[in-house]
Amino acid sequence: MAGFLARRLGAAALVAFGVATLTFLLIHLSPGSPLAGSGENPYVSAEAIEQMRRNFALDRPIHIQYVRYIANLVRGDWGMSFTMHRPVINALRDALPNTLLLAGAALIVDFLFGIALGTLQGMRPGTRLDRVGSAVTLTLYSVPTFWLGLMLVLVFGQELGWLPVSGVVDPVLYPTRTVVGKLLDRGVHLILPALTLGLIGAAATARYQRAAMLEVVRQDFIRTARAKGLAEGAVARHALRNAILPTITLLGLALPTLLSGAVLVETVFAWPGMGRLAFEALQRRDYPVVTGAATLVALAVVAGNLVADVLTRIADPRTREPT
Repeated sequence: MAGFLARRLGAAALVAFGVATLTFLLIHLSPGSPLAGSGENPYVSAEAIEQMRRNFALDRPIHIQYVRYIANLVRGDWGMSFTMHRPVINALRDALPNTLLLAGAALIVDFLFGIALGTLQGMRPGTRLDRVGSAVTLTLYSVPTFWLGLMLVLVFGQELGWLPVSGVVDPVLYPTRTVVGKLLDRGVHLILPALTLGLIGAAATARYQRAAMLEVVRQDFIRTARAKGLAEGAVARHALRNAILPTITLLGLALPTLLSGAVLVETVFAWPGMGRLAFEALQRRDYPVVTGAATLVALAVVAGNLVADVLTRIADPRTREPT
């Protein structure tokens, strides 16, 4: 296991380096300048703009900027934001917990509902439950994330008024609440964004889990268990232990989907997370924030795949290296 972890950590470092390099080149070679807006401000002189170019090393050739950026990145210096005038690492550190909270809640919704529905469908193929479940999952999987978010806002926020539709907490009441009240405040603000992000993923997980269950329930050991009179619930548990292995692989693949979908969800619900931060930085061409966010997302995706591989090795001894 130690050798496996060492190889994966080395691969993670290479992936992060590749993503940082590709993002740096793409955003620097695209048309436009992060200081273009300053030139339109009548109160900012040409001398001041030129001084800002020198301060941010934008007046140097791109290869020199790249070497400087990678060297600083290795030292833990992610640069200074052009527009927020603060270290990028601080901006990402403030936004990351909100994104991790949203992604974690969405991941629970995704796999909890997806595995449960897919297991029920796989154990009862061809029934009304299976047909209705397939129709629901196909519909959800075909719906754009932002549209589902807007519909949930319209129904549960505007029409019914059950849930808040923006922000992480209530900015007025949150400071006066107790610890339990603060947790509940965060929880109710999390419901709609987590459902928006998690339900679409749950649709894909359910269809994947259903296919895996259908393959397992046809095997001899399931027929033997049923022939011996084992209860259907116990049969389902035996089948799920074997059918869950392919779904575990989806854990690593779900993170890129959740993090990319978080950009739209955080925009719809005014959720101050990393996706929204990166989107706004991209609009302002804030090079250091964009490259820093892309690198951090790459590390999160690699970490998710590493967790999925470890869980697979724990669940299935056949995947472990011989000792």
